[in-house]
Amino acid sequence: MAQALIEANKASSRGEVPIGAVIVERKSGKIIARAHNLVETRPDPCAHAEVLAIQEACKTLGDARLPQCDLYVTLEPCSMCATAISFARIHSLYFGAYDPKGGGVDHGACIFSHPTCHHKPEVYGGIQEIECGNILKDFFKARR
Repeated sequence: MAQALIEANKASSRGEVPIGAVIVERKSGKIIARAHNLVETRPDPCAHAEVLAIQEACKTLGDARLPQCDLYVTLEPCSMCATAISFARIHSLYFGAYDPKGGGVDHGACIFSHPTCHHKPEVYGGIQEIECGNILKDFFKARR
């Protein structure tokens, strides 16, 4: 999660919502992809940290499926990202802060709970929750 927080800080320094993600190969523990939000920079509403990290990992491994990988992200993924995680067959999802307003895992659409969900990763929320939440709170506080 420390590496995902580094990515979140990169996003913040660019004026992006500070969300960072890293994908780790389970067997080796090696980070194979890292990303942060680039929604405003691109501009692209789909340029969320999770989606960008999944795209990079798939390109690196030459496969559209990542069952040998875990995803670490600083905020509970939205519905779009949760669906991408499912389609990529990510083994485990670790996220920091919960997102009652826009989350799609434990809140909102609860993508992985649907009977039609293709793949449900192991999910672990609240990892470094305070630190992950504070970077978001500080970002939005500075803009108000």
